[in-house]
Amino acid sequence: MVNIVDPALWVHRGAAPPMREFHRHDDLEINVAVLGSLEYLLGGERVTVPEGHTAMFWAAAPHRLIPAEPSDDSDICWIHLPLAAVLRWSLPEEFSARIMSHETVVVPTATVGAHVEAQFATWQRDLATGRHTETVLLEANAMVLRILAHEGSSPAPRQRPDLRPVAQMARFTAENFRRAISTVDIARAANLNPNYATTLFRQATGATLGEQLLRHRIAEAQRLLLTTTMTTAAVAHAAGFGSGSSLYAHFSKACGCSPGAYRAARSVT
Repeated sequence: MVNIVDPALWVHRGAAPPMREFHRHDDLEINVAVLGSLEYLLGGERVTVPEGHTAMFWAAAPHRLIPAEPSDDSDICWIHLPLAAVLRWSLPEEFSARIMSHETVVVPTATVGAHVEAQFATWQRDLATGRHTETVLLEANAMVLRILAHEGSSPAPRQRPDLRPVAQMARFTAENFRRAISTVDIARAANLNPNYATTLFRQATGATLGEQLLRHRIAEAQRLLLTTTMTTAAVAHAAGFGSGSSLYAHFSKACGCSPGAYRAARSVT
């Protein structure tokens, strides 16, 4: 089972919480491992965040911490940034594409800034009062830019069109990819012409609507292969592929191996 959590601006600091089930939410999630490390199962892959590092990923992919009950002496800073808010920022297009492609970025926390712990404390106070939400988003914008610029140069931001329809389509896809939906259905969720919707989505994210839909289905198939004993045919239907042959073709192309080989080569403890 995957819990779907409504997107919300949320800041927390403390021990990593138990996560007995997968969940997903339409937010950009940032984790700062101040003390101790984190290990996720994210989209079917293990992702490790070592102590002194910061991770960022789009949390629409099902994920959970492993083991299910991390040590209580860990100290982690967390922030969830609603995707709709992130897409309104003037991020360079390649940065938006990296976010929407479900890439997990892990960088040394020094990249973010030496003041990061104090920054989170300030954000918690600001959100508790409810008076400085936009300030928190502006400062978080700078953090996101620093994280994404770590491995390359950052082009100058530029003005971009209203991307709320992109966020609507992204959320609809994340919530409905298991059903037999098409790009026409996704465009209709934002009240857009399918051709225009495809163009707008690709300009904003670097991916077509079809590619984004496929990414969700592949990630879900990976999760089910690793965490259940479902047959490949059952995984295909549960992940939205409709048939075992469709899963096999798309999965093999995306992952470089068949679903059966993927399951055999990996395990979750």
